[in-house]
Amino acid sequence: MPPADFLDLPDRAAKPRTTGLTHVLDPGAGVRAVADLLSSAAAHLDIWKVGWGTAYVDAGLDAKIALLRRHGIAVCLGGTMLEIAWAQDRVERCLGWAADAGFDHVEVSRGTVPMSLQDKSRLIAHAARRFTVLAEVGSKAPGDQQAARTWPHECVSDLEAGAALLVTEGRQSGTVGTFDSAGRVRPDVVEAVVSAVDPARVVFEAPRSTQQAWFVRRFGPDVNLGNVGLGEVLSVETLRLGLRSDTAALPTQQSAGAGPA
Repeated sequence: MPPADFLDLPDRAAKPRTTGLTHVLDPGAGVRAVADLLSSAAAHLDIWKVGWGTAYVDAGLDAKIALLRRHGIAVCLGGTMLEIAWAQDRVERCLGWAADAGFDHVEVSRGTVPMSLQDKSRLIAHAARRFTVLAEVGSKAPGDQQAARTWPHECVSDLEAGAALLVTEGRQSGTVGTFDSAGRVRPDVVEAVVSAVDPARVVFEAPRSTQQAWFVRRFGPDVNLGNVGLGEVLSVETLRLGLRSDTAALPTQQSAGAGPA
């Protein structure tokens, strides 16, 4: 069946994209599940984060990474694993292993182990010699709502250290970082971040559909969205294109006409 093309929809850049990125969180999906998703959604996927430390124990990791790279999808090692390696003085071994496994992106964060901003900058600069670095900003701790004024400094510092993209913390729950405990977006934090850096350099973690819709309405269809669930890739694309009521901008009946007689 040919692709549908009869509606007026926002333009979306073809891959490889630099904006409008969809970044997914993989909690340990098997190779067959990945292949099934890619059969329908590969064109809408840009960055695949292997999270929750699953890369360390997944017997199918090599096959998964090879499959993703054949479809032009960047593969990112989650930040917590690198934090643990840093705490155990195993950074070089971790990064060497990641390169051998086929990762081309790594996330650098400091949300699990105590790490100064200076140490984070050094880790970003070191990782950026071999990888595209995504630097995560914000606290993972429930109830730790960092004031909006504190976010810009770390964002700028991470980019200056060599990060290609920033990731605003939201976790899978969507109740920390840029969100309150009920999952509502904290607009003051978002505006503080984009007042300091280009929104095109920011991936907003937004695991919930209401959060994804908020960012699409605020920044348009080419906003970068992160921590998208594997089962929600197509639905995020329809949010971007205004094919769901949350983001649809419909003409009135009079302006659109009554249709064919």
